[in-house]
Amino acid sequence: MSLNGKAAVVTGGASGIGQATAEALARAGAHVFIGDISEEGGTAVASAITKAGGKADFVRLDVTDQASIDDFSKKVLASGAAVDIVANVAGWGRTEPFVQNDPDFWRKLIDLNLMGPIAVTRAFLDGMMERKSGKIVFVASDAGRVGSLGETVYSGAKGGVIAFGKSLAREMARYNITVNSVCPGPTDTPLMAKVPDNFREAFIRATPLRRLGQPSEVADAVLFFSTDQSSYVTGQVLSVSGGLTMAG
Repeated sequence: MSLNGKAAVVTGGASGIGQATAEALARAGAHVFIGDISEEGGTAVASAITKAGGKADFVRLDVTDQASIDDFSKKVLASGAAVDIVANVAGWGRTEPFVQNDPDFWRKLIDLNLMGPIAVTRAFLDGMMERKSGKIVFVASDAGRVGSLGETVYSGAKGGVIAFGKSLAREMARYNITVNSVCPGPTDTPLMAKVPDNFREAFIRATPLRRLGQPSEVADAVLFFSTDQSSYVTGQVLSVSGGLTMAG
């Protein structure tokens, strides 16, 4: 799958699934613009990609801040890049009962997991519409497809991303812009490392393949939706969960 000559934006690209996605798109030939709140991590990933022979730049991005999104998009577009791919990977959550949440926590989850991807996508749509070509990929979550104990508002935000993606796919089809979502199940990321051991073990027992997913496996699904191999696929949701949510 080749992305030679393409430019891609990857949010949350400093670690985990975002890092794996940036690396996968770069290996396929894309010039990757990594957006993340972590300057140290994002710079390190961009540097590693460049040293490996790929093309990557880091531009600081806070997806919960519209001014930061505006600055990020201006810097990316000022480089002369015509952005062909937007991979919305940035996300965050924490497992705890809903009745223990507070409104500030709800807002943080919604701003980061729903409003952020919406705003970043909007920032790059005009160019895609003018060129009548583009790929938008949301990394949502199986929690957004089937719900998840202890992740109520997170699940709602990710479910919102899935619904937004399906609706946007209908609007953008006339411009030859495809919009799809990838829904990871339990994945071996830095965020998962913070989950209590008993939760990790329960995830593994419940997964038919009896292991956590790897970030690279999710990134491969994003890569597919970013290439011409998926040119007739839009408005779809692909679960990468080791079979955990077959019935969802």
